[in-house]
Amino acid sequence: MELRHLRYFVAVAEEGGLLTAAQRRLNTSQPSLSRQIRDLESEVGVQLLERQARGVVLTDAGRVFLDHARLALLQVEAAIEGARRTAEPKRPTLAMGFLVGLEVTWLPHLLRMIREEAPETEVTLCSLSSPELALALMRGRLDLAFLRPEKQSLGLSFKLLAKEPLLAVLPASHRLASRKKIRPEDLAREIYVSSARTSPVLQAVIQDYASSAGIVLKAKYEGENISSAMSLVASTGGVTLVPLYAQNMLAPNVVARALEGVPPTVDLTLGYSEANSSPLLRRLLSRADELVENVQNQSIIRYAEALS
Repeated sequence: MELRHLRYFVAVAEEGGLLTAAQRRLNTSQPSLSRQIRDLESEVGVQLLERQARGVVLTDAGRVFLDHARLALLQVEAAIEGARRTAEPKRPTLAMGFLVGLEVTWLPHLLRMIREEAPETEVTLCSLSSPELALALMRGRLDLAFLRPEKQSLGLSFKLLAKEPLLAVLPASHRLASRKKIRPEDLAREIYVSSARTSPVLQAVIQDYASSAGIVLKAKYEGENISSAMSLVASTGGVTLVPLYAQNMLAPNVVARALEGVPPTVDLTLGYSEANSSPLLRRLLSRADELVENVQNQSIIRYAEALS
């Protein structure tokens, strides 16, 4: 079995067909790809794909194999990245990722800790969606990230930093803007803008909230991220639900309001790869409670004070 067999199998599984995978992803012919998949199944000893008229579907064994194949390919990428970084030790580096908006509250405190622990370290920063941050951690391209506890993140650990309450965001001129708190039934009557298209964890929290409140939040518009969702709120006159930290990104023409009752919360975590042996990373993780305490002293995190 070779790495190309795993890449071919993952491509076919994700595209749902041999022809599509051959043309779009692998730049090879369908007969050649079919032979490679048959060779793989022969090596594994079980059927991984079930051929159908409209493509292929994974067998139960194939679904299990897919998870492991993805992890193996990610580990290869991480090994390559780690070897390259080790071979070029110009100066210590730490690569960090974050969700847009968190740089206002969390990054300054973490950067101060890095300067205290290892002032010679070169820090690189990038902003991505939560699933993209998890993937970058698994590939070894990031050492640390502020993100949601994404599922199917093999080899990652998540250290809880905060349970962020959700807020309603609506136009400043909206009839509900005069209220201090928004009721679930008020949301159900408005144009709803989804802020969670690229955040399955946040989407699950919002869906659970709507279900428990007995309302339906069917998105008429979808933002690519929280920032674009708030722009759509301003332009369409709709409403959206966002985590507390999004207050850092409010434009003058929109306002945030608390939700009536016990608000739903979404976990914010510090994610890292369990295989990352960086001494600096371990020292920073040991100070996570201190980081949380420093940030909690800011009113933006203190929900009751900021919004009651």
